Amino acid sequence: MIFLQLFISYLKIGFFGFGGGYAMLSLIQNEVVVQHAWLTNAEFADIVAISQITPGPIAINSATYVGYSVGIEAGSPWFGLLGAFIATFAVSLPSLTLMLLLTRFFLKLHNNPLVEGAMKGMRPVVIGMIASAALLLIAPHSSEPGDQNFIDAWSWVLFGGVFIGSLRKVNPILLIILSAVAGILIYYVF
Repeated sequence: MIFLQLFISYLKIGFFGFGGGYAMLSLIQNEVVVQHAWLTNAEFADIVAISQITPGPIAINSATYVGYSVGIEAGSPWFGLLGAFIATFAVSLPSLTLMLLLTRFFLKLHNNPLVEGAMKGMRPVVIGMIASAALLLIAPHSSEPGDQNFIDAWSWVLFGGVFIGSLRKVNPILLIILSAVAGILIYYVF
């Protein structure tokens, strides 16, 4: 039953997550944290951070992790692998199906005024969903001590430093490494 819920949840995310990974974050958070409570908000924020530094799209990376953890809770490491496969397959299935169907007609439709109008109409929605995801990760959602997101001053200092570094065109890999080292020093050593 849990694997069916996992499949349906990530199939919904795959179908309605138009606009890419960041736009999908609010959908993923709603399914994973709010609807099914498979993760806490703090765990979800960690998954988003880890999904950013691993290769591949954020939706697929998070689906693999959530599926694995749900499977592990269901019984065994083999269930974890099965859950990871199910969630990853489910989130990829809508895109794969739509791309196979639409590739044939793309060259004929890309200059169609109706298609262009629909795409232009979706841009503000995608921007709104990305903004929603950013606010979701910044704002605390509960009063439990381990379930807070980016509320301490150090998080803002790290964010500000990376933001300034990115404006000054510092190598992103160097920023990630420095952020990891600073996070370890701030949160685990001191």
